[in-house]
Amino acid sequence: MNPLDMMKVYGRVAEIYRLRLGEAVSAYGTAMRGAASAFAAAGRPQDPTGAWRDTVSYTFDAAQRSLIFWDTMRQRGNNWIAHEKAGKPPLLAFDYETIADARTYARPANYALVRIQPPEGVTLDPDKRPFLIIDPRAGHGPGIGGFKADSEVGFALKAGHAVYMVIFFPEPVPGQTLADVSLAEAEFVRIVRERHPTRGKPVVMGNCQGGWAAMLVAALDPDNVGPIVVNGAPMSYWAGNDAENPMRYAGGVLGGAWTASLAADLGGGVFDGAYLVDNFEYLNPANTYFGKYYNLYSRIDTEPARFLEFERWWGGYFLMNREEIKWIVENLFVGNKLAAGKAEWAPGKTFDLKAVRSPIIVFASLGDNITPPQQAINWVADLYPTTQALKDAGQVVVGLMHESVGHLGIFVSGAVAKREHAQIVDLIDYVEALAPGLYGMTIEEDHSGPEVKYDVTLTERRVEDLAVLQKYSRKDEIPFEAVANVSEVNARTYETFVHPVLSAVVTPEMGRAMRAVHPLRAVRWGLSDLNPFLAGLAPFAEFARGQRTPRNEDGPHAAAEHFMATAITAGFDLYRQMRDATVETEFFRLYGTLAMVDPDLTAPATTAIVEQSPVEVASALAALREGGFTDAAVRVALLAQKRGGGQQRLSTLKQIRELVGQEVGLLALPPDDAQAVIRRQSIIVEHAPDEALATLPSLLPTPEARAHLLTLLDRLLANIAFGPHVSDVVYDVKRVLAESPAGQGAEGQDAEGQIIPFPSYAGQAV
Repeated sequence: MNPLDMMKVYGRVAEIYRLRLGEAVSAYGTAMRGAASAFAAAGRPQDPTGAWRDTVSYTFDAAQRSLIFWDTMRQRGNNWIAHEKAGKPPLLAFDYETIADARTYARPANYALVRIQPPEGVTLDPDKRPFLIIDPRAGHGPGIGGFKADSEVGFALKAGHAVYMVIFFPEPVPGQTLADVSLAEAEFVRIVRERHPTRGKPVVMGNCQGGWAAMLVAALDPDNVGPIVVNGAPMSYWAGNDAENPMRYAGGVLGGAWTASLAADLGGGVFDGAYLVDNFEYLNPANTYFGKYYNLYSRIDTEPARFLEFERWWGGYFLMNREEIKWIVENLFVGNKLAAGKAEWAPGKTFDLKAVRSPIIVFASLGDNITPPQQAINWVADLYPTTQALKDAGQVVVGLMHESVGHLGIFVSGAVAKREHAQIVDLIDYVEALAPGLYGMTIEEDHSGPEVKYDVTLTERRVEDLAVLQKYSRKDEIPFEAVANVSEVNARTYETFVHPVLSAVVTPEMGRAMRAVHPLRAVRWGLSDLNPFLAGLAPFAEFARGQRTPRNEDGPHAAAEHFMATAITAGFDLYRQMRDATVETEFFRLYGTLAMVDPDLTAPATTAIVEQSPVEVASALAALREGGFTDAAVRVALLAQKRGGGQQRLSTLKQIRELVGQEVGLLALPPDDAQAVIRRQSIIVEHAPDEALATLPSLLPTPEARAHLLTLLDRLLANIAFGPHVSDVVYDVKRVLAESPAGQGAEGQDAEGQIIPFPSYAGQAV
């Protein structure tokens, strides 16, 4: 890069930095002005008696709150110690039994398969496929998918599905690798399928890190994995928006993957999950150091139980082997090799996501700053750069986007479980019947009755439209390629010169000692009954709970407290925004230059894409006249869907299945055969819709078959309020069948046997 270009890069980066600092200062000023206005409104003059009462009540209330607050912190420490002594079992709200333990496998791993016991009053449906839920091993322990009754586990059970979970133990088996883990999870899927042989392939649901783990399993063993649900799972690791997703710059600023190896070496060859939790807490210092504690203090009469429940999970730190974390960071977070098909699980063997043939539901949130929606969904465009490429591959991807919930809320929020996860579970029975393509899933609410009712709408989207998630373009991902290259150099240097020394000096015992004094652990055992200064706190706190003195929430003292809380939060937020802007600026200043690109984030990316049709397309088009009644019915449904713009309602799909599902014949086929029919007919309708209609008589050679199809179509029209596109398709089908005599195989062909497309006269007088 010549000096002039380099000055141009630095100038643009500096301008972006200046703008972001201005935004940070403006946000701070807005927060402080709002807090000051609220404080001024509450500071109206009071008579001396009222002012005295307000002061006394506030003082007594503050003293009681403080006692209860610190006693809650003591209970948190005691809970942490008890959980550690118990071996950190899964924090599930359900009973379970262990089915398989991967520690006994030929390639052992610290994972196990458990079956969730349905609670009293819940009956499982023997005809419904089982669920297998994989929780994240990202610093914390398992259980987040079944943390509450209203959870992924809870709603799957309520819907009648047998539910299994993949759990893991606090310490890894010596020598285990990510390949061992993936192979063990693939074996768990096989076991679940064998236990329910008549129900179809298991649904595999993964949360966060468990999401990409589910995709790895599906890539290893696509024949046994059913529909896949990935919740808040990072898959496209370089993606994100500038000024919104600071975590994606951490690897570059720290020089790549060598820091994970260093942390593992300092742990005696074991990586401490507390470091990963540190990364999460780093994102929002206002909440980490003040917000969650002030929330506890300000709601001290109702919040402690929820606080303690969540902190039991948040404070359970699990370990990884050095090779595991090294593989994850090098191949995924820094290398971004998964979607590119370059992540090796054995020499010469890679995880190929294009091998996954099961439908995939992606649940992400615009409010998630740990796994932003770009990281959750952009891998689709990486694998299938065009909509046609996705359809030709026969893949179904459904995207569900929440407007605001944070990362953890995707898994633990009861409201999200009732609204989103319950509808995902409901959709599972129908997702395999969708034609290949990308769908947007929206949830509609009906509040007309005593209980909220939900319905799901699936709208066909274009892969090219995923670019709307980018504030500017994906051009700002180019410098991450330079990060990957720098990381490889730094990692080789570290492994050559530093690792041999540290591995010889730091023993496993020293690693355990260092983990014990990690700040996240020390703050818990330091505020527990192990601390003699807290020995007499419990009785005073209990007395305070029984003698609560209400305060005047509208008084000047409470207003001053709220003002100070707002000021502290705004100060932390100002620091965070300035820190993130600085880190991001230095990232692009360094790696933008190394990548020799102009980081003009306002310029749209232009990529020339050549669509290629696989052999399956040619095979499907060659079989235009092949098939029977089921193929014909599916083809008609797909023609109607295509003319209707690809929008479908789940309630309508349920009605269709109830009215004609058994007679179409699709449900009677093995799931793989049924999907093959749908994929084949979808390709035909997508590439040759006119010929698909013209050759329909060849699939229905007898008068009985044609009459049966028309009877089913009339039944649907009589019972369901379809749009006019369905009536048009039915009209065309009737016309084509009427113009082609039954029992002859050459209808719709000229003398040379070429297909003659029938023009559509729907809605016109003939």
